[in-house]
Parts: sequence; structure tokens; C-alpha cells
Amino acid sequence: MDILANKRIILAVTGGIAAYKSAELVRRLRRCGAEVQVVMTQAAAEFVTPLTFQALSGRPVRTELFDTDAEAAMGHIELARWADAILVAPCSANTLAKLAQGLADDLLTTLCLASDAPLAIAPAMNRLMWSNPATRSNLDLLQTRDVQIFGPGDGDQACGETGEGRMLEPEELADKLEAIFKHHTLAGQRVTITAGPTCEAIDPVRFISNRSSGKMGFALAAAATEAGADVTLISGPVQLETPAGVRRIDVISATEMLKAVMANITTTDIFIACAAVADYRLQTPATSKLKKNAEELQLGLIKNPDILAEVAALPEAPFTLGFAAETEDLKKNAQAKLRAKGIDMIAANQVGHKQGFDTDHNALEVFWQSGQHSLPQASKYKLARALIKLLADQYDSKSKTVHKTENINDQNP
Repeated sequence: MDILANKRIILAVTGGIAAYKSAELVRRLRRCGAEVQVVMTQAAAEFVTPLTFQALSGRPVRTELFDTDAEAAMGHIELARWADAILVAPCSANTLAKLAQGLADDLLTTLCLASDAPLAIAPAMNRLMWSNPATRSNLDLLQTRDVQIFGPGDGDQACGETGEGRMLEPEELADKLEAIFKHHTLAGQRVTITAGPTCEAIDPVRFISNRSSGKMGFALAAAATEAGADVTLISGPVQLETPAGVRRIDVISATEMLKAVMANITTTDIFIACAAVADYRLQTPATSKLKKNAEELQLGLIKNPDILAEVAALPEAPFTLGFAAETEDLKKNAQAKLRAKGIDMIAANQVGHKQGFDTDHNALEVFWQSGQHSLPQASKYKLARALIKLLADQYDSKSKTVHKTENINDQNP
């Protein structure tokens, strides 16, 4: 499974002969498992038809700023929320200049302004246009805003000249786009994540469980891997594909999950308890299927182990991040759990109708002993990346504090 798998990529195509390469780029991105939405300027459609990109991407090409079929007819906002990354390829000198100046006179430039997704451009223009001081100034301005610049290449150009200005080849662009999602904030750290529900047997065919889909835990596993961590994912029963580079352990019950966690915890630096572990299990599950004979059925339940609390209570506990799904008093309940369990961080989300479970989007309130941070509504993958960055900052801060304390103790025996 590729790191681009399930990533939502907007490929923005501007006017230039290099637009023909973008068709192959769409094919490569889709082979990597990415969802690709093509956005074209009017000039781009003079070189390659929208129908070509629609056939390759499997999605209607977007060209208009206002779309009556889009959410509230605001196509740029809808797309801005959808994208995990935006790549402008080819990026003409004209579009490069508009992006540098923050202009928004078409769908492409407007969605670039409206999105918080990483933005990358693949310049393609005549060598003299590329070396022109105005272009260089615009390029410098974009780089100060963390816009990724892919290329250009050096070689023969369609105008008959030779030099810098060629758009990079599709394979190179796909590799560079993949690198956008990689960073090293957790490089070398060993992370254990629990995900999904647990199922507690009533009899051989029935069980107690919950509505957890596991999507958030799996998104966190992918995001931690992209951050350079060595990730072990311990999952309850879900129908999700294992993220690339992640070691997965499948369990069913809370007892099995606890056993798997404790088997890995001594080699864990960071523990993320994202699983929705059942609070109770049957004291004595039936060994054969219960028959529907009585009007009422009483089940004797006993409390399941609190996996997160047990990990946090270890003499040499890893850095711990827990989750709290709340229907009311989110902040109060989350902070109470943070203190009661003795954990380092907690991410709380509101659950209920169309919130939290069974959705691809969510919002989180993250708390730690000395602060908090809000992560607004976004795809669970975007939330996961933002949460991993927050976690990495707090983990680094705690590590520095511990190191400083150890140094003081060494100096004052």
C-alpha cells in the first residue's frame, strides 16, 4: 500500500503544452491509490480536453468558480475542504504570479487561497520567462509561504530553445508529492496505537460492541508512520486496510487488546489509546447459542480493564494520549479523564447524530496539563496529521524537561 493511498489530491492544470504530461500524472497518482480531482483553467482546456482528465481520474473536471451542483454553489470552498494536497502542474508564469500576489480570479487560484492543504507547484515555461527577475521575485515570495516548488527541469523546450523551464516528468512529480506527506517529527520513536471497537461475547454468535469504525485510529497510524515513527497498530474487528509500513495485530475482546498492548509496551515510546474499548463484558459467556424462550434476559456484566490507565500507571510509562467521546460537557469530562488516568494528553470529540462514529470527518478538542488546542472539523486523516504534530511537540517538550531534570539530579547527588 502506497503512502499516497486514499490521499485526496487536487491536480490543478494551467495553460501550457506541458499539460499533456499531467494526463500521465493522473494515471500514476491513481495507481498509487490516490483520489484525484482535476481543476483546469480555460487556457489549459485549449491544450488537453477536460474529457481526457475525466476519463483518467474517474471524476468530473472542475473549471467554474461557481457551481450550482456544488455545496451552496461555492465550488472552491467545497474543494478546499476536500483536498489533502494541491499540486499545480503545469504552473504557468501567469498562474505563478497570481498565486504570489494572492489573486483569486478563477476556480484554481481561489481554491488555493481557500485551502489549508499543502500547496505545491510544478513550473513550466520558456527559459527566459523562468529566469526573468519578476518570476524569480514571485518564486521567492511563494517559498516564504511554504509553497513547495517542484522543478523545473532543464532541457529541450517546445519553443525550440534549451534551458531551465521544463515541467518535471510525472514520475518525479509523484515522488515529490509523496514526500509532502512525510516528515520526521517522530523519527526513531516507537508508537503503539489501539483502534476500533472491542467485541465481548454473549454466546458463540452474539456480542456486545459499539459503533467505532476504527477510521481515526488507522488515520493516526498512517500519520505517525509519515512522521517517521515505527508503528504497531492493535485493532479490534474492523474492515479497513492496514496503512503502509504499519505492523498490525488483530484482537477481538478488551482482554485480548490489553494482552497485546502489554506485550508491546516495554518497547513503546508513545502510546495512543484510540480504540473504543467496551467498558463491560459478560462474567460468564454462554458456551452455546442462547434460545429466545424468555420475555426478558438478564446478563451479568463485569468491568473490563482500563487499558489506558494501566499503561499510564506503569513505573516507566510511555508518553500517553487518550481519547474521550462525549455527548455532553466535553471540556469538563475530558479534563477530568486527563487527571484521573494520569495521562499526558487527551483528544475529545462530541459524539451523537452524524458526529464522531461512522463518519469520515470529525473535530477534536485536545487537552494537556498546561494547555489545550482546538482542531476544527476536517477529514479524519487531516485531523490525524494535525494531532500527531501536536503530540510530537508535547512529547519533545516533556522529553527535554525530563532530560533537564536528570542532568540537575546528576549534578546534585
